[in-house]
Amino acid sequence: MESVLTRKTIATYAIGSVGTGGFGTLPGLVLLAYMTDTLGIAAAAAGALITVAKVWDVIIDPVIGARSDRSLAVRGSRRPAMILGALALPVFFVLTFAVPAGIGPVASGVWVLLAFLITATAFSLFQVPYIALPAELTGEYHARTKLISARVVVLTLAILLFGAGAPEIKNAFTDAYTGYLVMAIVAGLVIGAGLFISSFVAKRRELSAVEPVSILDNYRAGFAALRRSKPFRALLATFLLQGLATGIMLAGAVYLAKWVIGADGVTFIFVSLVAPAILFAPVWAIISRRIGKERTFVIASVLFGVAALSMVALVWLPGQWVYGPIALAGIGYAGMQSLPLSMLPDVISHDADRHGTGAAGSFGGVWTAGETTGIALGTTVLGIVLGASGYIESVGGVAVTQPASAIMGIALSFSAVPALIILLSLITFSRYPLRKADIDAVR
Repeated sequence: MESVLTRKTIATYAIGSVGTGGFGTLPGLVLLAYMTDTLGIAAAAAGALITVAKVWDVIIDPVIGARSDRSLAVRGSRRPAMILGALALPVFFVLTFAVPAGIGPVASGVWVLLAFLITATAFSLFQVPYIALPAELTGEYHARTKLISARVVVLTLAILLFGAGAPEIKNAFTDAYTGYLVMAIVAGLVIGAGLFISSFVAKRRELSAVEPVSILDNYRAGFAALRRSKPFRALLATFLLQGLATGIMLAGAVYLAKWVIGADGVTFIFVSLVAPAILFAPVWAIISRRIGKERTFVIASVLFGVAALSMVALVWLPGQWVYGPIALAGIGYAGMQSLPLSMLPDVISHDADRHGTGAAGSFGGVWTAGETTGIALGTTVLGIVLGASGYIESVGGVAVTQPASAIMGIALSFSAVPALIILLSLITFSRYPLRKADIDAVR
């Protein structure tokens, strides 16, 4: 474990967020719209399909986490699973958006579900060990913040690249089916490259003798980590809720741009959100060195929540003024991402000091399952809101007019609903007990 992180280690770890940011952004941004506005699948059904795929993630992530711990003990590295995920993901990501035209909504839904299930599995093979690595790369409290801040800068750049660029690729083609397919090919290759390169940051260490374990034992390891660590439970619940809030907004960005702002301004939404996040990720790290990660995280979350709440005015005054509050939300978003992820290694090392090492993968598996749940439920909640508010689905090339109730539902799902969820997340975070002195004591 490095006490002082090298630039190479920081850069190699951070580049993985090109892939994680891309995969975290694109399905949430375009998959629901792809199903409702191109494949003709009802909004509620489309949201349910995405949720099924994410539930699968929740089921397998604890197993992957425990297997990653075993791989570290038996093979000396978490790298093999990460490389496998990096190579498999682009193939099945492209297949997700390769639904043939004219096969009908039911067959299209089954196609997307199966392809996306395998894609999500490949992503988890990389993501779960990736989340566990910071606790093993450095044991220093502020060095972890530096490592994660670099990752978040790359993450926000990736969100901008994929969030703004991918729709432009899709829109360059008059045929929606072709546009989505070309978008998926380009995005899949970039995502896979980022994951593959970052896989090599996983260190090798001496092998250990371990007993064979069953899948049930894998789940027991994950649940044990969740049960025994109060800091982990509080941090995970907070991150899950904030993932739900941002997941709703991410999935709603396309609808907001198309139906509320009055122009196809999804690119401007992402520029407004991500450009401030890129600038302020290092700023949050500096602030946290002065007042602590925990207080800084609360400030960032409150800023995001207030910015979201101000956008309720879209119900009465739709327009491009919304880019201002979105920029403020982007500033808060940078802190909401970097600070919990820098606290997670603290939680892992705190647990290792009390219960023994070797459980970082189990923590990472449960964490990824929780994060996935939050983002997936965001898409589900949006699908339910759209369906309840009367949103009219369509197939590629067919123009529709949405009722006023659907426009209001889109506006509220981008403002009042996320703001309320952020408030709930601050309540769960109030139970997080660790401070810098606790981590220094572990060292």
